[in-house]
Amino acid sequence: MSTFLTLRKDRALLPMAGRKALTLIGGISALGFASAIQAAPAFDSDSKWMLGDWGGNRTELEKQGYSFSLDYVGEVGSNLHGGYDHDRTARYSDQFGLGTHLDLQKILGWNDAQFQLTITQRSGNNISNDRINDPRVGGFTSAQEVWGRGQTTRLTQMWYQQAFFDQKLDIKAGRFGQGEDFNSFPCDFQNLAFCGSQVGNWAGSIWYNWPVSQWALRVKYHLTPQLYAQVGAYEQNPSNLDRGNGFKLSGSGTQGTVLPVELVWTPTLNGLPGEYRAGYYYSSAKATDVYKGSSGQPAVLSGEAYRSSSSKHGAWLGIQQQLTTRASDQSRGLNVFANATVHDKKTNAIDNYVQAGVVYKGPFDARPKDDIGFAMARVHVNPAYRKNAEATNQVHAIVDYNDADYLPPQHTEYSAELYYGVHVTNWLTVRPNLQYIRHPGGVYNVDNALIGGLKIQSSF
Repeated sequence: MSTFLTLRKDRALLPMAGRKALTLIGGISALGFASAIQAAPAFDSDSKWMLGDWGGNRTELEKQGYSFSLDYVGEVGSNLHGGYDHDRTARYSDQFGLGTHLDLQKILGWNDAQFQLTITQRSGNNISNDRINDPRVGGFTSAQEVWGRGQTTRLTQMWYQQAFFDQKLDIKAGRFGQGEDFNSFPCDFQNLAFCGSQVGNWAGSIWYNWPVSQWALRVKYHLTPQLYAQVGAYEQNPSNLDRGNGFKLSGSGTQGTVLPVELVWTPTLNGLPGEYRAGYYYSSAKATDVYKGSSGQPAVLSGEAYRSSSSKHGAWLGIQQQLTTRASDQSRGLNVFANATVHDKKTNAIDNYVQAGVVYKGPFDARPKDDIGFAMARVHVNPAYRKNAEATNQVHAIVDYNDADYLPPQHTEYSAELYYGVHVTNWLTVRPNLQYIRHPGGVYNVDNALIGGLKIQSSF
């Protein structure tokens, strides 16, 4: 009899606290002693893990409430044509994510309770930084979304989640990012304009997406099985972005709180799933005006300090809907999506953003798990932000774009991406893609850019 089974047999003789502790220890012990019957070997194309089922241990652990993950995302970007610097090259960036999810109902008998812990590590370089965008002002989208927020190791998730009243009420507390629950969106595209929570891409000074975490609370309530409302409170602490603060847990440096609210509808229309989101966020921290000084005149021209606002706010809409199936298989077919955000014109560089696209899953009978995606986006720069750059050049009497001290005014940036996702195995997907950027960084002097990309997603 295995050690784990012995522990289960004897635990009835122990007090409740002791039994729970032994259950926890027993689950870990199962890693070395569970049955290997019908276990998927390493590199089995039908397994969802590259390293297989660990001789059956992984499936056995999941049954007991212990799930482990080691995921990888790698992205290549090459400036094929145009951009700020025509010197052709390629850049590579990647991310490893190591996590564990615990079903505390199975492990400790806590009804509808779960715990998540994830650590991420990012490294590499981004083709957008100096080849596509003018480095004097930078850009808005990124050709390699996995790059960013400091190429370092971070505590990305550490939260406890508890449901009540037959799972109508759901409370989550700990360390996590806003985009995990609010304004959420998949990340199959490689360009940042089509990946993840878009509010965090255009109001990133206050809204921190993966892999950054902060102390947070999220409360969700299901009004109907298909409709829920949620509200959150997130620590607004810019020091969490610092490269050396990946595991910072103290609240030092906190400036305020970001309060998002959202209504989410998940209908089944004509038998096909959809998701519709509408939300609003409010930041209680002081925010700096992008153009005007304390007297209401342009700060650069008057020599005054930029005036301060007592808060910052914005809103979003998101739509995802499957429209068709293929060969009566609901996992295949045409899906459409669209996202839009609006932001505070006084304090935010981007005042609005729109995006739309399509994904067709299982386009060929011989490749039922492949997918094709195409999307377009527009990022619109706040006119006040542009006027500030123009005023800065006026003060310094600089009119030549080629002058190193010239601050290029930014307008509107357009992005498009086309990808084909090759489902190599159940644990490996490779997505070659082409991206086209018109007015990179919103700078009219920068040539439109064509970027070749390759996104690799794998689960070990």
